[in-house]
Amino acid sequence: MIEVIGLSAMKTVETLRPLRRTALVATAIALTVGVAADGVSYRRMADMLHLVVSSDRAAYSTKVVQRLTRDDPVLTASEYFEDESALPLPAQMFRFGAELVADETEELSYSLLSLYPINKKNGAGTELEEAGLQHVADHPDENFYGEEELGGERYFVAVYPDIAVAEACVHCHNGHKDSPRSDAKVGDVMGGVVIRIAMAPPPASDPGLD
Repeated sequence: MIEVIGLSAMKTVETLRPLRRTALVATAIALTVGVAADGVSYRRMADMLHLVVSSDRAAYSTKVVQRLTRDDPVLTASEYFEDESALPLPAQMFRFGAELVADETEELSYSLLSLYPINKKNGAGTELEEAGLQHVADHPDENFYGEEELGGERYFVAVYPDIAVAEACVHCHNGHKDSPRSDAKVGDVMGGVVIRIAMAPPPASDPGLD
């Protein structure tokens, strides 16, 4: 099952409030996506998780990296931040959080993937991920939802457009020696945030009712 729904793309930190309103409206739409727990749909759970992680990343990108490396340059941001006494890149901070979550649970994961990743490990790993990344690249105002089976387990998968929110982001991508593209601009879709939630198995039927 694959579904898409419109969502106003986040371009600056100031648009986080409209994004929050749009996400809440979107999750209120009645769609057959299953229920995670206590009546909360997998879609609503994924949307709220995305709101948290994307807001944190946007705040770090604009309030820390952009300000300290571009607006009032006193530091640099680098993938080799530990060796260079620099700030971690926004994508690295995002991954650090995702790794901490992965250490605690196998029922939820999130990642930042792209059709043109600098690190090839950050490309699509499944057909559904590739379809989702392509969809948000072609339709930046829409999210992508689907289900897939991995290792015998069923997962709800949501893909959200990852929008470049700061000049520091595109400067890093465009200037990286391993980047497949060098023409990114603020507001461009750089990839997608992929959230995967383990789905509860359907309740067993009551033999007495068969």
